[in-house]
Amino acid sequence: MKNSGIKFSLFLNYFVFAFLLNSVGTVILQVQRTFSVTQSVASVLEGFKDIPIAITSFVLASFLPKIGLKKSMLLGLLIVTLFCFLTPFSNDFWFFKLLFAAIGVSFALIKVAVFATIGLITADEKEHGSFMGVLEAIFMAGVLIGNLLFSLFIDDNNPKSTLWLNMYWLMGALSFIAFFVLLFSPLDEEKATIEKRSFKEDFKEMLLITFKPLTLIFIASIFLYVLIEQSFQSWFPTFYQDILKAPASMAIQAGAVLAGAIMVGRLLGGLILRKVKWIYLLSACLSIVAIIVLVALPLTKNSSLNSEISWLNAPFVVYLMPLMGLFLAPIYPTLNSTILSALPKHMHSSMSGLIVVFSALGGTTGSIITGYVFETYDGTRAFYFSLIPIAAIFTTIWLLNSLTKKQKVAL
Repeated sequence: MKNSGIKFSLFLNYFVFAFLLNSVGTVILQVQRTFSVTQSVASVLEGFKDIPIAITSFVLASFLPKIGLKKSMLLGLLIVTLFCFLTPFSNDFWFFKLLFAAIGVSFALIKVAVFATIGLITADEKEHGSFMGVLEAIFMAGVLIGNLLFSLFIDDNNPKSTLWLNMYWLMGALSFIAFFVLLFSPLDEEKATIEKRSFKEDFKEMLLITFKPLTLIFIASIFLYVLIEQSFQSWFPTFYQDILKAPASMAIQAGAVLAGAIMVGRLLGGLILRKVKWIYLLSACLSIVAIIVLVALPLTKNSSLNSEISWLNAPFVVYLMPLMGLFLAPIYPTLNSTILSALPKHMHSSMSGLIVVFSALGGTTGSIITGYVFETYDGTRAFYFSLIPIAAIFTTIWLLNSLTKKQKVAL
């Protein structure tokens, strides 16, 4: 199969960063237990991850083709490999701020380069959309497996246990393997650049793209989606422990179930989009997510788990909450593929930068808001607040649909 080596490498890169990025939900829970920090203090880890993603993406996105897409990905993998091998020796909360800042910078290098590379290794819009959907599904598979593995390193009976830090030996080894797979995978980057253009011209092009009407609506949609998804993903373990009183290991497994639902949803979404127009699918999905929130959260008032609880005897609400991932899933890859496949290949890096920037900002905003509402009110009310961005993104995708009808691309 053409480009099979680099395609496998991109899948592996995304799988690695699924482990690393989404360990933040588990770490938010564990630093509260191990280092006795409050929920609002723990919530800043999302910002230490996402703000470096946003800054790095904005500054470097338009330059990466000149620097080298493959070199950028290799640098990102090298950084996280080193930090993962240092993490088991950490014994204070401040190190995790540094860890997630390093993960954020590295992911920016990886994601912008990966998105720009997809256009180089796919033949047409249909293949682009299909590869994007599979790539995002692989990402969610990494989230699921990462959460399940992390739960095996949790000591429910000893909140101060540092056993969970040993998980980073595995993460470091996986990053190290991904580095060498990419190193020996060939990639022709010629179409990603325009000759005789300066860094200043490339950066100016990205800024000009930003203020086009179609781009602004697209950015708003991406920001709102990630705000919703990350607020759920990052705070699912805390929600299950604080509101449902589930054991810590089961709370982390709930995050894995949510990730599994998102993975399945992205695979199914790719199949359904061959038959159904994207706007109708995404509208239906958002409506169902809102219904699940309205039905599930009142049930939490009557549910209190105990230490003997398991997935075989849990109440209905325990299974209902992760189902929203199934319907949130198709939104992100569908929006990204639509905008990227409409652009010339040399512009993919600039647009990818914007996607990563506003995805990161949405993730940070969602997690911090949810953290403060958790601490000030309660977890149930925090998740009710998700109905506001759900309604907002419903509006933006219809505006986006209207603009794309008027012009195929407004850039």
